[in-house]
Amino acid sequence: MSFLGIAILGLTLVMMGFIGINAARSVRQWQLNHKQTNSSAKSFGYQQELIRDMGGFSNFAVSFSIISILTGAVSYYGYGFSQGGPAIMGIGWPLVTFFVLFVAAAMAELTSAIPTSGAIYHWAAILGGPTWGWFTGWLNIIGQVTIVAGIDYGCATFASNLLIAHPSKLQFLITYGVILTSHALLNHFGIDLVSKLNSLSAIYHVIGVLLIIGVLMIAGPEHHISYLFSTFSTQTSSTMPYWGAFLIGLLQAQWTLTGYDASAHTSEETLNPRVQAPWGVFLSVAISGIFGFILLALVTLSIKNPAAVAAAGNNAFIVAIQQAVGSRFSGMLLWLVTIAMWFCGCSAITSSSRMVYAFSRDNGLPFSAYLKRISTKFHTPAVAIWMIAIIAFLAGISDGIYAVIGTMSIIGLYSSYFIPIALKLRAQLQGVWTADDNGPWHLGKWSIPVGVVACLWVIFLIGLMILSPTDVQLTAHVMLHDATGKIMFVVIVVLMIDYGLSARHHFMGPKLGSYEKLSSRLTHNVTKRPTVEATRLKNSVSERNRN
Repeated sequence: MSFLGIAILGLTLVMMGFIGINAARSVRQWQLNHKQTNSSAKSFGYQQELIRDMGGFSNFAVSFSIISILTGAVSYYGYGFSQGGPAIMGIGWPLVTFFVLFVAAAMAELTSAIPTSGAIYHWAAILGGPTWGWFTGWLNIIGQVTIVAGIDYGCATFASNLLIAHPSKLQFLITYGVILTSHALLNHFGIDLVSKLNSLSAIYHVIGVLLIIGVLMIAGPEHHISYLFSTFSTQTSSTMPYWGAFLIGLLQAQWTLTGYDASAHTSEETLNPRVQAPWGVFLSVAISGIFGFILLALVTLSIKNPAAVAAAGNNAFIVAIQQAVGSRFSGMLLWLVTIAMWFCGCSAITSSSRMVYAFSRDNGLPFSAYLKRISTKFHTPAVAIWMIAIIAFLAGISDGIYAVIGTMSIIGLYSSYFIPIALKLRAQLQGVWTADDNGPWHLGKWSIPVGVVACLWVIFLIGLMILSPTDVQLTAHVMLHDATGKIMFVVIVVLMIDYGLSARHHFMGPKLGSYEKLSSRLTHNVTKRPTVEATRLKNSVSERNRN
């Protein structure tokens, strides 16, 4: 097992370098052949309503803060450790990082080619038409809202336990509500303030991780490095072998490495987005993968009582840190982690509100007329921000909901990632997506193999999350078993009914502007499918004639 773990870790580092070098080469070549210009939403036929003042580091910081290894890797530490033990950290984390690099690279290529706050939703509409765009938009919003809930739920868990010895459910919910409200207020006040907070968050995360690593190194690991590759599980049974528990435990790493599409969603607010935004997507995953492994390795090697950590549930990381450094220093380190979670939640609402705004701008959601409103004073999608905070709070009320929130956010986000990547791959294989359609950041001949691996990983991942055992206590006497699969089934059925009865009749997709010809060519429907702009003009003329 030690050899396998070291081999996967080494292969992951090699893949990071390989993708980074190829992308950097393509960007340099593009810069030699083109003058630097700032792509804007005007190329889609939209008025620029969001302020474009994010630099490259701020754009990277949004995704890095949402990934937040001090949030996902920490919040779900107990879930991963109880399922797969130390091997989840030593083998599982590098394994997930390796495959997520392919997804991030494929997403970065699309971000460079088509930079807009709609991001995934716009990509799917251009590559596959309005129907694909509509389903992609909904899946992404489901993932965005549940990931906000998961991040702030974890933050509230840590904060309430640090503030109160044994917090009640009401005390926890009050803490949860206060955290969500603080994030909504800050995002409402303006992109300039949030941009500065995101930059501060990225620096804080790096310093925080290094500080925890330093303290743990001084305290001294309890185990040899080989302990990271040992198998241990409290979840195995006659029906659940170790490999099954190990695969389910990958939720810890996979939930952490989500949300990096935030750099794409803030493209309309980023300077030179065709270069800066794709680097934000890819580097946020690569850097988080490296720092996350080091942090988790040292925490795991410092555990003195593995059974106590595995039995601690959502508080497992707290117990592990207390075992490693004692109660005096553990309090300081745990507050450091909690503040990092708070930063992460603030960034998550920034990203999710931009997606809701972009989808509502094209009337893809109920009450779109309200959700797409921009604050005239602060130039932010205020209604979308508050709607997300309210829904996230309601999602966290039931007992046992945390694992469901995690699996649903993975399914929602990665399903929405899969659709445009698969549509682009189809277009590449059919020869209708050419080199001229690429942005500055692309992988050339390696683009198709990267896309294939990315799609295969997402298919495997979604199946795994749907089949993961998740139970939610609905009432004192009613338990919903296998909740994730059942909830997602209902969601998909409702979406299909809604689209069939309503959306397909009135949803025309986003304005495509200069991308209209590209979309027509990629969907093989140049003569049959009228342009979005032509359809809107026809409807406008018909309305005037009736009047």
